[in-house]
Amino acid sequence: MSFSLDVKNELLSVEQNDCCRLARDYAFLLYGRAFSVKEIAILTEHEAIATAFAGAIKHLSGAEISPEKTKGEKFRVSVTDKAVLSDVAEKLGLSDSSFKKRVNFANIAEPCCYNAFLRGVFLACGTVTDPEKEYHLEFSVSSKGLADDLMHVFDEFEPTPKVTQRSGSYTVYFKNSADIEDVLAIMGATENSMMYMHAKVVKDIRNTVNRKVNFEQANINRTVVAATKQYEAIAKIKEKIGFDALPPELREIAKLRYIHREVSNAEIASMLSKPLTVSGVNHRFQKLIKIAGELK
Repeated sequence: MSFSLDVKNELLSVEQNDCCRLARDYAFLLYGRAFSVKEIAILTEHEAIATAFAGAIKHLSGAEISPEKTKGEKFRVSVTDKAVLSDVAEKLGLSDSSFKKRVNFANIAEPCCYNAFLRGVFLACGTVTDPEKEYHLEFSVSSKGLADDLMHVFDEFEPTPKVTQRSGSYTVYFKNSADIEDVLAIMGATENSMMYMHAKVVKDIRNTVNRKVNFEQANINRTVVAATKQYEAIAKIKEKIGFDALPPELREIAKLRYIHREVSNAEIASMLSKPLTVSGVNHRFQKLIKIAGELK
């Protein structure tokens, strides 16, 4: 089951008073596949959404409608009966001229109804990605007018979405994880909002740990490469001229690296008979590498 469907199932379980039920059902139908004097319809992959859409039509008209399964394994609810459409229009206070793809704000009667309206829009055309993958919540809207009206509804709340045109439709979307958490809570998906927050925290911790591990691994790789280069130079010096030919301050450090091939410069510094900084150790190794490079 997708995260989007989890959210929609939670939204379908939200208890509503009469005014909020009207606002939700109005948004559900308005932002569906078709909403006109000729047809009200939705096409969805999820039977529960199709059944709820049919329930919204029944709530507004009293008509019993059953979802139909298409050849593409989707579920379709379509109403073309003029009497049913007339009953829906009457319940929503719409005439033939106002029965169109724009929001009639008279059907959002109270402040609480804005939350319910957004709930209906999401049920009709909303999706949200699993926060384990990315942060994205969007409403895919069929017209600029409906996109503008949805943006106006969001003016009642703190999160401000962005809108873009895509393949003949309009997408109203959020990409900020905190905004998505707020939108889920506003619509009534409080449990999934908390789950989203939890998943984000886990993901952030995992990313932080991975960054630290990668950083440490890079440090280890650099240490090994440097130590190998130092060892090869010192082995060449031992073979060609011997350690006794080196100055005392280089002789001790050369012998230590020859014995301890992969330890860090900091560890070499701690083994010296006289204290020396890591920078000082590195400086002496550079001198040894230079000496080795001059040997034929």
